[in-house]
Amino acid sequence: MATLKITQVRSKIKRPVDQKRTLEALGLKRMNQTVEHTSTPQIVGMVKKVAHLVKVEEV
Repeated sequence: MATLKITQVRSKIKRPVDQKRTLEALGLKRMNQTVEHTSTPQIVGMVKKVAHLVKVEEV
């Protein structure tokens, strides 16, 4: 499976609670933080939910 490199590029301030919790579930706690996850359907769905707040690269 491919690996996704996910970086938070926009702030979670003034965002709905479900989007804040999705970022935390991905492991993103602050701006410009980067995490890597394997590309599973669950992770891809979470990324789509907060696509406007993150940058995604395939590794």
